[in-house]
Amino acid sequence: MSHNFVITLGLFILATVSGMLGLGVAFAAVPFLGLFLPDLVHQVQPLSLLLNGVTALFSVFGFAQSGYVEWKRAFTLAIVTTIAAPFGAFLAQFVHQIYIWFVYFTSVVYLAYRLFKPVKQRPGNENFKLALVLAIPISILSGFLGVGPGFLLMPTLIIVGFEPKKAAGINAFAVTPPSFSALLPHLPTAYWDVGLMVPLIIAGAIGSFVGARMTSLYVPSGRIKQLFGILIVVMTLYKIYTLLR
Repeated sequence: MSHNFVITLGLFILATVSGMLGLGVAFAAVPFLGLFLPDLVHQVQPLSLLLNGVTALFSVFGFAQSGYVEWKRAFTLAIVTTIAAPFGAFLAQFVHQIYIWFVYFTSVVYLAYRLFKPVKQRPGNENFKLALVLAIPISILSGFLGVGPGFLLMPTLIIVGFEPKKAAGINAFAVTPPSFSALLPHLPTAYWDVGLMVPLIIAGAIGSFVGARMTSLYVPSGRIKQLFGILIVVMTLYKIYTLLR
């Protein structure tokens, strides 16, 4: 079994699961690709951001077919995240990788906590203004980590009262443009392996669309949130193990 096939299969699985929440795949792809690619800033982060934009976009297609994307709010949120994300990506060029991983691991703890914590939904009375304000530091942090803002924006939308499937639809659209804008500061120094990149993009696009459709039609959002939280924590603990060896 070839090295690239293993990476592509793993990315497809991660894209399917993350597509269920409209997150884009980068938050899971960073520790996963970090197991195979040695350079976080010049290999893992650029590739993860590219994949995040593609997978989030195909998640939008999946959720839109079931009417879970509130387009006006999604557009507004996308403007905020797109402007803010490159600042974090620019900062990452000047910070030692060990500190980036520390921030990443701290964010994992927060994400896992929010995914498992019950939140009262407020359909029609969501605090969208608070979500817009919080989207600014979230996008800067996500650009710094090279993961796209969806991993923190999704639980934020749920916290301010959105129903999980609707939050996933809005989130998927809102994180697509900032994934590409956060990629821009990486372009001058990024290293691309085209033979790996192309199959990953194809696998990510298919997986994220399938995942979004599964959630839209069949899967309870609460259960998927918990499974995704477990997956992220397990992968991150394994990455910590590899860093400490």
